[in-house]
Amino acid sequence: MPSSRPPSRPNHVFLLTRDLLFRGKLGAVCTAAGAEVVRDDAACELAVIELDAPGAADRLRGLVGRGVPVLAFGSHVNAEQLRAARDAGAQAVPNSQVETRLRVLLAT
Repeated sequence: MPSSRPPSRPNHVFLLTRDLLFRGKLGAVCTAAGAEVVRDDAACELAVIELDAPGAADRLRGLVGRGVPVLAFGSHVNAEQLRAARDAGAQAVPNSQVETRLRVLLAT
């Protein structure tokens, strides 16, 4: 019988981004929400992936395949890349929305 309990708030977040500015901002969002940024994606309950990072597509598919929620982000001008991430099972948003969406995911 499935649990009627809502899913727990993620406490361990894996960040894959090549942009140090995004990494700092997203890390601060995680810390403010009481979540820990982890270096090992095997230890995470939520992954945040920059779609332009090396190996991002394979990492995204692997995480989704393991049942880990993935928030993917990328340039708004690359709609096909965002659409492909959604088709693979991730939530995908443009760069301008990633902080807000992460806050929402960490609040639930």
